[in-house]
Amino acid sequence: MTKEEQITAEAAIDRYADMVYRLALSQMKNKTDADDLFQEVFVRLVSNVEKLESWEHVKAWLIRVTVNCAKKHFDLYWNKNVDFMEDETQIRGEEAYEPPGEHPVRGAVAKLPPKYRLAVHLFYYEELSVAEIAQQTGQKEGTVKSQLHRAREMLKKLLEESG
Repeated sequence: MTKEEQITAEAAIDRYADMVYRLALSQMKNKTDADDLFQEVFVRLVSNVEKLESWEHVKAWLIRVTVNCAKKHFDLYWNKNVDFMEDETQIRGEEAYEPPGEHPVRGAVAKLPPKYRLAVHLFYYEELSVAEIAQQTGQKEGTVKSQLHRAREMLKKLLEESG
């Protein structure tokens, strides 16, 4: 590997920060939690960067760690049992993309349940194949295909309801 291709934490941050932040926003309920998740992912990267063998490996590792950290966040007792007094759009996660009035599809995606939102985000926004999503999430390809199909049906209904 040449010096230009060398994998460092700084280079990985430069290359994949936007991807990780978009994914964190799509999974969390608000920007504050997404910021925390983003930081946690890159702190872990600094500790593990020497184990990563290629840029494809770095990207896959970052997606997997982001998804796992988001799941861990929602599994915590505190997050299951405490309701924050935030405005309704933050609770639904719509600010993760942009105001729904400006981009109705993004607003509708933000309203999807987390497992469907993750599949849609990885497929359409990060442009991963069904096989890559299955590998990253530890699911079967058929499960991912079903989630995408159901998500599309939900999106169709949400968009029809909103006009």
